[in-house]
Amino acid sequence: MPSALDQIKTVTTVVADTGDFNAIKRFHPTDATTNPSLILAASKMDTYQPLVQQAIQWAKEKAGGDEGKVISLAMDRLFVVFAKEILQLIPGRVSVEVDARLSFNKEASIAKAHQFIGYFADEGISKDRILIKLASTWEGIQAARELEKEGIHCNMTLLFNFEQAIACAEAGVTLISPFVGRILDWFVKNTEQKTYDRDTDPGVKSVRRIYNYYKKFGYGTQVMAASFRNTDQIKGLVGCDLLTISPSLLSQLLEDEENLPIVLTKEKAQETSEEKIHVNESAFRWALNEDAMGTDKLADGIRAFARDARLLEELIKKTL
Repeated sequence: MPSALDQIKTVTTVVADTGDFNAIKRFHPTDATTNPSLILAASKMDTYQPLVQQAIQWAKEKAGGDEGKVISLAMDRLFVVFAKEILQLIPGRVSVEVDARLSFNKEASIAKAHQFIGYFADEGISKDRILIKLASTWEGIQAARELEKEGIHCNMTLLFNFEQAIACAEAGVTLISPFVGRILDWFVKNTEQKTYDRDTDPGVKSVRRIYNYYKKFGYGTQVMAASFRNTDQIKGLVGCDLLTISPSLLSQLLEDEENLPIVLTKEKAQETSEEKIHVNESAFRWALNEDAMGTDKLADGIRAFARDARLLEELIKKTL
């Protein structure tokens, strides 16, 4: 019997949710994702100190004696050098995240995306191998709309809410990353029910609904479920376009031989009763306002990524 991981790979693109090159080498994912938290963790490891030093040296040469500018440039460069190394290990794309502190600034998000694409072009890396990650705020989604028109592909992160997903699809974004585990976390903390299986898990149900809606109405935006707490959540989404999975859960799936049914298909999606709706800015903001979980987790996620960005800046400053 092939492993659960091998079975999943036959119908779903598996993405490594890590900045650790050794984990990528072990599991052979198609794509990889990064974020400030993952880069921060990797930057603290001795193995990756040469990349940190490389980024800082590059920033010094670009910024001269301006310490603030050195730190800012080194931050961007860290994402570039890690992504460059990752791209040598995978056949597909790597996601590079725009600073969460720009989550409510459309124009600044677009400018930062252009910067990243320019840096990669300087390294001979095509924009087709890069996904720009943006928070799924209204401003982030509108930034992605403009970037996609330019052929810059986007991965919308921190997505917890159905209307967020519809707005992303209507904006024509390449990819969304609904956060399964963080949805579960909220329900465990804020409701009386504490245990769920793969069919009742609120995070799994959210992704299934989004996937079915996209396929039923022919949207090209792909669904990449993310932020898993256990392998049962992953098994509940077999057939999803992509799944981004941490090394620890990839290890468990590699050793698991459960025979997994395909849960999500375009054919099954046609049988759902979902009706098509349109989401403009006011509908988007109202839906989030009415969704305590979505509001809480979006805000929490932005704060957490912003915190780790500041910690990464502090790490660079100490290294200087």
